[in-house]
Amino acid sequence: MIRAYATSAPAAPLEPFTYEPGPLGHDEVDIRVTACGICHSDLSMVNNEWGISQYPLVPGHEVAGIVHAVGEQVSHLKVGDRVGLGWHASYCMHCPQCMSGHHNLCSQSQATIVGRHGGFAERVRAQAASVVPIPDGVDLLDAGPLFCGGVTVFTPLLQHQIRPVDRVGIVGVGGLGHLAVQFARAWGCEVVAFTSNPDKASSLQQLGAHHVVSSVDPAALEAWQGRLDLIIVTANVALDWAAYIQCLSPRGKLHFVGAVLEPVEIAAFDLIGGQKAVAGSPVGSPETIRTMLAFAARHKIKPVIEVFPMSQVNDALAHLAAGKARYRVVLESDFA
Repeated sequence: MIRAYATSAPAAPLEPFTYEPGPLGHDEVDIRVTACGICHSDLSMVNNEWGISQYPLVPGHEVAGIVHAVGEQVSHLKVGDRVGLGWHASYCMHCPQCMSGHHNLCSQSQATIVGRHGGFAERVRAQAASVVPIPDGVDLLDAGPLFCGGVTVFTPLLQHQIRPVDRVGIVGVGGLGHLAVQFARAWGCEVVAFTSNPDKASSLQQLGAHHVVSSVDPAALEAWQGRLDLIIVTANVALDWAAYIQCLSPRGKLHFVGAVLEPVEIAAFDLIGGQKAVAGSPVGSPETIRTMLAFAARHKIKPVIEVFPMSQVNDALAHLAAGKARYRVVLESDFA
């Protein structure tokens, strides 16, 4: 029996919940949860904003913990290993995407909290292929947010073959963006953080931003026209996308990782003249997660976190929903 916290209806508070996970599959592992980050996607699932939530719902897809049990065919993990689990809990392992190492694009992948119970629990189960070891240089309390927020903003650097001499802009410097600033700076890039909150300027510079630009000042945006090789959009609201396209250098990319629900309106001629592109990506493959964790350990990159006991999960969710998180909220397991 696994103890957890679940919501029974859209926007309902989470309450203690137990469930029987059944026999451990031959290719599965059970993780004893040490800590679990709260992503805005957890909040979206709790509220059924995407119309795919199934109740009772145990959120949590930024899991860090210790391997509790392994299936009989699992050979690369063992009981006692420090591991993490992100958005995906299983893959088909035979489609062209899986066979080429792009597991995060597998059309048959299963999300950790869609039709499954996630990491707001004492234990969570997943296919071993989706579970990634955590390097010694990464603390378990810091690790969870890297498995979703971290790899989400790290993937564009690989996808677009960003060079250390490139200039990278980050739009939206909250839970995702503050990690993007750190990764881009450690990558060797000149980093420009776009924010509507002037109070964040000092902290963003401490995290590694070379420049902090007001995203609500047209003159400030205009000063960066034609200068950025990549802009990573972590915001989930509609903005003046034409202004950001103008900030791109020739062959620059505007890359979305934030779930902007409104259509993105961009004039074709704004792309054609400079051979610019608009792109997006979902989280990352297990191999990309491994690479990201190794990079984070080497450069001592970690999220700025606020820790709540897991028993105070509703307070933690309310803190995130109110926009008060600086910058990631982490639940620390306190099951007796």
